[in-house]
Amino acid sequence: MVDPEDKARLARLDQRIKAVKGETRERPKIEEHHSQAQLAWRMVIELVAGLGIGFGMGYGLDVLFGTLPIFLVVMTLLGFVAGVRTMLRSAREIQDEQAGTTPGENGD
Repeated sequence: MVDPEDKARLARLDQRIKAVKGETRERPKIEEHHSQAQLAWRMVIELVAGLGIGFGMGYGLDVLFGTLPIFLVVMTLLGFVAGVRTMLRSAREIQDEQAGTTPGENGD
């Protein structure tokens, strides 16, 4: 059972907490922004990752089938294309963030 004295102390504490919370102002939301160098590195990494994955898959298929240069070249080119498409998608996403629209809102 709770003592009336404890209830009164809890009520006073609750009032003090509400008073302190009411006095504190809500901090303005800080906009998250990226420096141009971070964005550039992100795009470079996406391109290199596409090339690396394509190269690895092509080399693996060539070793598996015994046709060394064919799949290596084809998959590296496909990896390059995938990397460029990913870079363009990231650039569009960043552009939409800066414009204040949601991705795909402008007819994409």
